[in-house]
Amino acid sequence: MTQALAQQDASQMMIGELLVAQALVAADEVARALAFQRQVGGRLGAVLVRMGALSEDQLLPQLSEQLGMTVLGSQELAAHATAMRETVEGCSLSRAWLLAQELVLWVSADGVLHCVARNPLDSNLREAVADAFSNHTAVWHLARSQDLEAMLRHLQAEGADGRPDDVAHLRELAEEAPVVELLSGIFSSAADEAASDIHLEPGEQRFVVRYRIDGVLQPHLELPRERMDALVSRIKLVSGLDIAERRLPQDGRISVRVSGAELDVRVSVIPCAQGESVVMRLLPKERAQLQLATLGMEADHLAEFARTAAQPHGIILITGPTGSGKSTTLYAALEGLNDRSRKIVTVEDPVEFQMRGVVQIQTHTEIGYDFARALRAILRHDPDVIMIGEMRDAETAEIAVQSALTGHLVLSTLHTNDAASAFSRLLDMGLEPFLVASSVRAVGAQRLVRKLCSCAQPAQADAPLEHMARELESRCRSLLGAPAQWRVAAGCPLCRGTGYRGRLGIYEFIDVTEALQQAIMRRAPAAEVAQLARVNGSRSLREDGLVKAWRGLTSVDEVMRVTGLDGEGEP
Repeated sequence: MTQALAQQDASQMMIGELLVAQALVAADEVARALAFQRQVGGRLGAVLVRMGALSEDQLLPQLSEQLGMTVLGSQELAAHATAMRETVEGCSLSRAWLLAQELVLWVSADGVLHCVARNPLDSNLREAVADAFSNHTAVWHLARSQDLEAMLRHLQAEGADGRPDDVAHLRELAEEAPVVELLSGIFSSAADEAASDIHLEPGEQRFVVRYRIDGVLQPHLELPRERMDALVSRIKLVSGLDIAERRLPQDGRISVRVSGAELDVRVSVIPCAQGESVVMRLLPKERAQLQLATLGMEADHLAEFARTAAQPHGIILITGPTGSGKSTTLYAALEGLNDRSRKIVTVEDPVEFQMRGVVQIQTHTEIGYDFARALRAILRHDPDVIMIGEMRDAETAEIAVQSALTGHLVLSTLHTNDAASAFSRLLDMGLEPFLVASSVRAVGAQRLVRKLCSCAQPAQADAPLEHMARELESRCRSLLGAPAQWRVAAGCPLCRGTGYRGRLGIYEFIDVTEALQQAIMRRAPAAEVAQLARVNGSRSLREDGLVKAWRGLTSVDEVMRVTGLDGEGEP
């Protein structure tokens, strides 16, 4: 930003200049937006949001500073719903005209007329309002598109004729600017709040938008049910799905640019009792280089993992439920192995992140190109390292074992609750015990716990906590270091009152020793395998989580929430 521009009053600056001056967008993005604006019209700020150059939450404070208008939130608008209805019923402007102009207004107790519109600078709109309310002083405000949309729905006349079933009409609705801006706003808010998933859930009268943030679903937006058909149609349209199909599940993908970042969005639509439920998973295209240490893995686990991964052949398994970060761990492991001296091939469904120097294969089960078939094909491509997204069936597991026994290093995931159960799971798939014992080198299990926000408070020492500390010191003394820094969640605006911000992994790692191989050969139960691993120095998921809690990275309550209240041999 030049010195002259810095000294210029914000109210005298064009919005494009102001956004560039605040380093919210680049000058070339403003130039592209201006070119687009000349072709199709519209406000520059709205064009930039639609292009994904910035989010509406970033734009509105700058518009507020430039125009001298306050930004009203959803709660502030909702608080005036009764006054809005009374004002509309008592004024000369028709409800239909207000809805067409996308304008809500109300007269406050002090006689001031408050107005919120999608385009508050429209001179014709201002003139019409001034004529209708000549006895009142008008004050114009700004609001997010989705908040304005919610209030406009409140003004709609009751007893609508129902939802349209005509596909052409739905396609037409999906192309309308309010629907496009609503979806863009949902994406932008989700990206700004670091959400991993967006859930659209229909009800009889309303539909709810929820974000999964740090592994926990949080409500974000609630709108009238009649708005959902157009929004779902828009999502289907941009993700390449069939708008007319509402009876069968559909999966698609969108590439979007929001808040200046590129995102891949995996879309899943399923029919339900009230219509269609939509879940969208957000996957950033660009990410910092993954390293196991930055994910939360302790030094001893890092050393064990590195030693196992350095072996020329064998299977390394990562277990855990859906959403526990297994794929991220595998990607981080591949980053460490990818020294360009080895041929690395992956088989995934879907390919979540693009990796340089790695051949990544996307399966297509609808044409019979599944994990097993892809694995058989890639073995002819002379790979050194093979990553299988998930061992889902016996055929895939058998090929993985044969690959490991013929000189390949295989990394994969398995859905089990802990590391010890992985061996039983493989045997239940039909694999012979001697094949499992001779091919599997190590098994890891993991979960994700939320990290405490900076607002966290020191925990009050009590008898259970002191007992836990003694048990932890007896098992993990070498990892603890400094005195315990137990903390508990508090809550502040930065963490949206949850007390947590971000996540890190907790891990369990079982090295397959000779004693463990013998136990596998005689089909020992998971409890016996776990006990042998503990004798060999393995610690449980809960113990690893408590090590993080000891350091003040997370809370004991969070560790217990994620690992459960039971756990044999655990603190």
